[in-house]
Amino acid sequence: MAESFEVRPAQRADIDALARTLGAAFQEDPVMSWVVPDPRRRAAGAPRFFATQTRHQHFAHGGVDIAVDRSGRIGGAALWDPPGNWRPSPRSELRMFPQMVRAFGTRLLVGKRLADTMSGVHPDEPHWYLAVLGTDPSVRGAGYGQALLRSRLDRCDRDGVPAYLESSNKSNVPYYERFGFEVTATISVPDGGPDLWAMWRPPVPPG
Repeated sequence: MAESFEVRPAQRADIDALARTLGAAFQEDPVMSWVVPDPRRRAAGAPRFFATQTRHQHFAHGGVDIAVDRSGRIGGAALWDPPGNWRPSPRSELRMFPQMVRAFGTRLLVGKRLADTMSGVHPDEPHWYLAVLGTDPSVRGAGYGQALLRSRLDRCDRDGVPAYLESSNKSNVPYYERFGFEVTATISVPDGGPDLWAMWRPPVPPG
């Protein structure tokens, strides 16, 4: 049976819609729920956060993939950074700051300490970095996430480049392991937050 969706690179006009999809995907995420405990504030702030990150970091490097159904609805999105470009530039951080304040409010410093902790253990070896992968709860289990992952990982394998991610939900670790990722470290979040799992995937040689 043919898939009822396609994976394609996002266009700038897609950013707001994909951010809403990611916001829904991460509404119950353990780390996002800890950073923004109030559900209503989280529902409003998460899409703003993802839109800002996409617009000022991932989109510029050609690392934004979306899975779109036949009606044009975005059911899933993946935000990647290519080798050597995972860290936002000072200029990008300055541009993002006003929207980050709106997204996180008084929890902004908590989010900043989390980001600094993740950056402190980020590998130095060149790699594709999967910053975010999420699907709308209404299509979860329909293959959107798998197609998004496979699309970029196939490129990693062709180019002989590793991939790296941090899983914010322990239940997702076995899912990523099926794609060749292995846990390399447990990241202890400051201020008593939930753990994350650093995962690395070497390229799979052809043949």
